[in-house]
Amino acid sequence: MPEGIALVVYPVDDLKASKELYTTLFGIAPYADGPSYVGFRVGNVEFGLDANGPSRGMTAPVAYWPVDDIHKTLQDLLSAGARAHTDVIDVGSGQLVALLKDLGGNLIGLAQK
Repeated sequence: MPEGIALVVYPVDDLKASKELYTTLFGIAPYADGPSYVGFRVGNVEFGLDANGPSRGMTAPVAYWPVDDIHKTLQDLLSAGARAHTDVIDVGSGQLVALLKDLGGNLIGLAQK
């Protein structure tokens, strides 16, 4: 069982403006600042801004649960009634993520380091 949410990702259309807004909100500079992703560490949670999120069907922030085996967890959740939204994606530095939809159509994020 995961200890808790480790990552919350916001889909953004304007990465530069969003970075400025969240830098002001959090009062810290991002630790990751790339062309499509900006990440902030606030306490034990990472908050990410994803410029590719809207094109992947993200319409609101998504919480990602940390898992040890993303492929097994994905299969277990699909067997329990979830629907796949994206395949497992390697987002760099060994991080794998996937999106599913629950029975109500809400996005569930999985993240494996």
